[in-house]
Amino acid sequence: MTLSMIIDGQDSPAASGATYDRRDPVTGDVATTAPAAGPDDMRRAVDAAAAAFPAWSATGPGERRKLLSKAADALEEMTPEIIRTAMAETGATGPWIGFNCSLAAGMLREAAAMTTQIAGQIIPSNKPGTLAMAQRRPHGVCLGIAPWNAPVILGTRAVAMPIACGNTVVLKASEMCPATHMAIGEAFRRAGFPPGVLNVVTNAPDDAAAVVEALVG
Repeated sequence: MTLSMIIDGQDSPAASGATYDRRDPVTGDVATTAPAAGPDDMRRAVDAAAAAFPAWSATGPGERRKLLSKAADALEEMTPEIIRTAMAETGATGPWIGFNCSLAAGMLREAAAMTTQIAGQIIPSNKPGTLAMAQRRPHGVCLGIAPWNAPVILGTRAVAMPIACGNTVVLKASEMCPATHMAIGEAFRRAGFPPGVLNVVTNAPDDAAAVVEALVG
């Protein structure tokens, strides 16, 4: 499988054209050829998320709920494909990855339900006749870094609630399961999320420190 990243809703190679191979830990065969993105690619993903934030943070909870529910449906529909991909990339068993997909879809539906439960708070005031109120607002661009051992569960957990709360996200896929984590981004894209709300990037193992520095810098 040859993979592209998802940046601003579009398939994207690394700017340098570099790739790396993830091998099946059981057979040793190449499971996935993924973009070996560099710091400039990471900054491009962050810029896409930042550009998408104003509109997404202003999107009402009903629309966010609808799209997250659609992403859950898409993830369930993609389960057979994700099972094959994750088995090849991680050596996991089919039932374990199937459970990952089922639980992750449930997490997306739970996040969808939470969009209408984000509430402020009335705080007791020391000053008579005044009202103190706390309001919860989206923060901005969030970074998700997900591991490989429960890839669909942990990848979904990294993005579901930030997006439900009106933030945008860059998900750095694990070097050990890039296509599995990319499937989460594809589920969001199929659900109809606006470009830039969820961006998924990949990197070669040796470049991990440099790309994380670019993402958080």
